[in-house]
Amino acid sequence: MAEKKMVEAITSMEEDFAQWYTDVVKKAELIDYTSVKGCMVIKPAGYAIWELIQKELDARFKATGVENVYLPMFIPESLLEKEKDHVEGFAPEVAWVTHGGLQPLQERLCVRPTSETLFCDFYKNDIHSYRDLPKLYNQWCSVVRWEKETRPFLRSREFLWQEGHTAHATAEEAEERTIQMLNVYADFLEEVLAIPVIKGRKTEKEKFAGAEATYTVEALMHDGKALQSGTSHNFGDGFAKAFGIQYAAKDNTLQYVHQTSWGMTTRTIGAIIMVHGDNEGLVLPPRVAPIQVCIIPIQQKKEGVLDKAYELRDRLKKDFRVKVDDTDKTPGFKFAEAEMRGYPIRIEVGPKDIEAGKCVICRRDTREKIDVSLEELETKVGEMLVTIQEQMLESARAHREEHTYAAHNMEEFRKIFSEKSGFVKAMWCGCQECEDKIKEELSVTSRCIPFEQEELSKECVCCGKPAKKMVYWGRAY
Repeated sequence: MAEKKMVEAITSMEEDFAQWYTDVVKKAELIDYTSVKGCMVIKPAGYAIWELIQKELDARFKATGVENVYLPMFIPESLLEKEKDHVEGFAPEVAWVTHGGLQPLQERLCVRPTSETLFCDFYKNDIHSYRDLPKLYNQWCSVVRWEKETRPFLRSREFLWQEGHTAHATAEEAEERTIQMLNVYADFLEEVLAIPVIKGRKTEKEKFAGAEATYTVEALMHDGKALQSGTSHNFGDGFAKAFGIQYAAKDNTLQYVHQTSWGMTTRTIGAIIMVHGDNEGLVLPPRVAPIQVCIIPIQQKKEGVLDKAYELRDRLKKDFRVKVDDTDKTPGFKFAEAEMRGYPIRIEVGPKDIEAGKCVICRRDTREKIDVSLEELETKVGEMLVTIQEQMLESARAHREEHTYAAHNMEEFRKIFSEKSGFVKAMWCGCQECEDKIKEELSVTSRCIPFEQEELSKECVCCGKPAKKMVYWGRAY
């Protein structure tokens, strides 16, 4: 009974995707709710995924010359207000500190929603000459945004992220860095998280407050909704002018720096769940699975079975992240739990297997089972993890292709969004009026203007005037 209930406790995604998602994050013990509304505890199983994400991303950043720093979490109100568009963009979500102990503060402090203004304040004293450039800094920290609607990993009032902030001598260098970091994100999502993405530029309406241009990587979730999975912003010299960040150029003239900023958050854990998960629970890509191999001893009370399980663990742990489930639960319960927690490989070993010098390996993604001789175990596990990683990306890409549609006029556009869910490619004239109308009528937003453009027709899907760009549209988290 208990074994059946374990899987039953997860609502099926076809029945209620939102409830399925909440059930999975709770049952797999990734998060817990707290007495602070909208804030969550990231439990060990969830935090271990974030640590692997951090480790992978951090190495990729450093390979491009980026160094880590840490700035304060508080921003004086006067500093926040120096860049008009920026403060307006964040005003509704800012949390304020008004007292220090019992004393009212002379000036309110905002708890950072993002750190552009602090980096600018720091850079204006840190940059003097062209010799000081470029500055390539990143910080790993938490930020606070007072969201009305929250959902584990996807939107919480405090979340973890990294934010890169760079300063350059020229506009060309800043643009190059903006695109370079977007590509770092895209490669990381595809290679490590097995999540295929569309790379492109945000429209003026959807860009970051205070940026000249915002670039994004957009992923499609299992339910056909889009998730912005990482952004990279080119600030031009707007922030530099607002904060007075100048440097002496080689010809001794004073010039303003050009800046970029780029970030990725714990919402990527939500993306992993919603791209790869199924009705039994999590399905983790091997490269970010905190446990890659779970060994389950069968009839573990029989002599030699547990010893063999530990021996296999000790052999495998040199190259893989491994655990033995030696609890006193039944094998059926252990199988269901290993599936629900998303371990990429499950190894079953019992008295008969030991006698035959083999074990059974089960893949989490396809549930395929194979017998493997114990002598070949390391090799087979290594090969299988590589295969799982590759096939998870292929399968997610196939799902995205199946749920990407093209609309040539408003009638087709309406029909697709009323009957299906996914990305819809459609031509756009570039006017915000059309973008607003589409959002109002269909609750759909422009996700990005992809770098890889197609000409689906000559006319804008909304107004019929000459089209300028092909845009991906979708409903988003």
